[in-house]
Amino acid sequence: MSKTAALLLTGLAMAACTPTIKVEVAPINIYAKLDADVRLRLDREVQSLIQQNPNLF
Repeated sequence: MSKTAALLLTGLAMAACTPTIKVEVAPINIYAKLDADVRLRLDREVQSLIQQNPNLF
């Protein structure tokens, strides 16, 4: 057997043994609960931004 044929057979044998890895990723659910204080602070900040930039919307 020639060196070329031996290299070809070795290459084919190595290619046939390549492992396959499958990864499953589950979706991440994030739930946020805002209390009244956070909502009021955000509301005040939005009102301030609208007053400073009347053409924003």
